[in-house]
Amino acid sequence: MCQCSTDSESKSTFDLTRVWRPDDGQTPAPLKPGPNVIYREDIFETIREKIKELDPELRELSLDIHAHPELGYEEYHAHDVYTAFMDKHGFVVDRQFKIPTAWRATYEVGSGGRTIGVNSEMDALKGIGHACGHNLIGISGVAVAIAIRAALEKHNLSGKIVLLGTPAEEGGSGKVVLLEKGAYEGMAACLMCHPAPGPVGSVSLSSCLALERLIVEYHGHTAHAALSPWEGKNALDAAVLGYNNISALRQQLRPTHRVHGIFEGKDWAPNIIPDYAKFICYVRAPTVKEMQETVKRVIPCFEAAALATGCELKIDRSGATGDLRQNKALGSEVANIVLNKHGAIDYQWGISSASTDFGNITYALPSLHPGFAIPTEVDGGNHTLAFAKAAATVKAHQATLDVSEALAATGVRVLIDDDFFAKVQQTFKEDQILREQS
Repeated sequence: MCQCSTDSESKSTFDLTRVWRPDDGQTPAPLKPGPNVIYREDIFETIREKIKELDPELRELSLDIHAHPELGYEEYHAHDVYTAFMDKHGFVVDRQFKIPTAWRATYEVGSGGRTIGVNSEMDALKGIGHACGHNLIGISGVAVAIAIRAALEKHNLSGKIVLLGTPAEEGGSGKVVLLEKGAYEGMAACLMCHPAPGPVGSVSLSSCLALERLIVEYHGHTAHAALSPWEGKNALDAAVLGYNNISALRQQLRPTHRVHGIFEGKDWAPNIIPDYAKFICYVRAPTVKEMQETVKRVIPCFEAAALATGCELKIDRSGATGDLRQNKALGSEVANIVLNKHGAIDYQWGISSASTDFGNITYALPSLHPGFAIPTEVDGGNHTLAFAKAAATVKAHQATLDVSEALAATGVRVLIDDDFFAKVQQTFKEDQILREQS
């Protein structure tokens, strides 16, 4: 739910359906303030003080990344800026870590402690820049890592921090590649966050949709489109038929499932029968199992189009990402901090109908990927120019720092509280059993 306070009477109302807008006067406020129930209040205050100290640097870093949007696997400016920042703050930095634009920053205090992982995304979107707010995700990872370090040092605690700079979330599955290359090995848990529309001051513990990308290519034969069209095999017609077949199938799909895509071609001209067309198709569903079942129904749509047009068909199943399996123990800890210190918790907003490669990380180890609300214009959600504008605002920046405090405090507890970490492991195992049974 969401808490919204009036300027005159400091009264609060809670409305899960009301989206935080830039000019509506709402300000975040804790739904259930009560510092005595926060684990190690002294540690939390150290984290809060450190993030407050970093605020000007983080703002400058965020705006630098926002002003230099880069596509997946091309995040060279972001790579250099982030690694220089972490190097300046005393972390051991591995540049070009397993992927040319990925990086790793580590810091260890004491010896024999557990390792907490954190992620910073970097890539932007073609034509619309940081319209998914990865500049905010990036600085959150930085804030969490440095704040955990400050807490460990000040309170004489042992633990290791591993911050990964992860490229190509937007369609490139950079985290999946890093996972396969062993970048997440040794982590007790992994944390990150993601901005989205939502109620004022809210943090969302919703899941997201599992996703598979299909690259569908049709090969036909050129011909003069007017003089002798019967000599041709129209690859564009095949792609259009595939698209229309999916449109017919969609009537029989569950409303929680998504199938969508675009056409691409080369050397097209209106007087030439196209001999090549590509259909890039995304299939999404609430779980990996459901998504795989829908993929089985989508592929015959493409096969039928090839048969009808006489074209050759090639389908590249270019990689799948899982739904978010939010670790319940980690989520409960973040929720408790947010409710006490910052705002409200919901289970509907966030990126619930989108997808992320971090889903695969949540399948592999205990992990948490909360969404957090930033003020957005009407029809200005993720992947719009309006959201890119929102991701550069002061209010969005502050919301990022708020959720970073909760993540950092949760990360410290993973490192030092054996009973809590046992719950994290237990809830992960319980979810594994649930996945196998579903």
